[in-house]
Amino acid sequence: MISTVVWGTGNVGRAAIRAVDANPALRLTGVLVHDPAKIGRDAGRLGGLGHDLGVPATDDVGGVLDAHPDAVVYAASGDIRPDDALTDILRALRAGAVVVTPALYALYDPRNAPPEVRDPVLAAIAEGGGSLFVSGIDPGWGNDVLPLLISGLGSTVETIRCQEIFDYSTYDQPDSVRYLVGMGQPMDYQPPMLAPSVPTMVWGGQIRLMARALGAELDEIRETLDRRALDATVTTTSMGEFAAGTQGAVRFEVQGIVDGQPRLIIEHITRIHPSCAPDWPTPADGGAGAHRVVIEGHPRIEVTVEATDEDGNRSAGGNATAVGRLVGAIDWLIGARPGLYDALDVPLRPAVGKLGRKHP
Repeated sequence: MISTVVWGTGNVGRAAIRAVDANPALRLTGVLVHDPAKIGRDAGRLGGLGHDLGVPATDDVGGVLDAHPDAVVYAASGDIRPDDALTDILRALRAGAVVVTPALYALYDPRNAPPEVRDPVLAAIAEGGGSLFVSGIDPGWGNDVLPLLISGLGSTVETIRCQEIFDYSTYDQPDSVRYLVGMGQPMDYQPPMLAPSVPTMVWGGQIRLMARALGAELDEIRETLDRRALDATVTTTSMGEFAAGTQGAVRFEVQGIVDGQPRLIIEHITRIHPSCAPDWPTPADGGAGAHRVVIEGHPRIEVTVEATDEDGNRSAGGNATAVGRLVGAIDWLIGARPGLYDALDVPLRPAVGKLGRKHP
């Protein structure tokens, strides 16, 4: 079995522990944490399994990597600490591990990644003999393999639109929600994630991946942005109060322009409460989140994915599907040559050996 370490036990790491435990090709051999309160706790409890796995969490990065695990699921956030995340991932690659992660946006499309990110990764792979696959948590498959798969069902394709529609009121990541995205901040606050060119930095790689797969030549990548204020103060379960008049909803597009027209579009519609921007698209069932692909062409095709996990939580469901894509790639990467891979390289495969397995 493939010895696998999960690095980080937040929203993504919890799902990663469960995914590794459920995969018959993998064996969880280590869990790395930053929070002192989690040190010594069993991975099964940290992952929400309800039982022990016999793997206590540790903050001893050197000790874990010195044991030369076959694979590392790097689940620590890269949103507010991209340099630290890159440093951690380089360390794991130098130890010879296959690494899968959503933390490095620039490497969604490695061919066009900045040299200051790509070159150290390639050097670490050459030194250690490992591999790296980066795919998004928004989720990556919703902006690359799913729309490309569906596009093959049509006779003609005019546009491909990938939507994430999400209600942050169930999300437990206040730093990202309040400061990176700007929910609950004054309307004159500039959220870092919404600053000009940043959406392209994050999601432009997936636009380029789709264009490459479709044989389309991009003229450029454009951005659109709309923000709405809360009409009334709202209180969320996990992140507290968000005041009236502050930012309550965001809608933006990253557009791949082909022959002068937006043809490939990644759109995010996010709210801190369903009462904000009710005229914008919402999940068909009124739930907290959905991922949708709309292909305008002949025929018109629309596919919506609504995933739930952790007692019906849509946020956790989205994380779990994105993590499933990453963890499910590990055994393929182990069998491949060392390298830096993207979503077009790594096949999306059936859940071999998982039918009938379930967690409590």
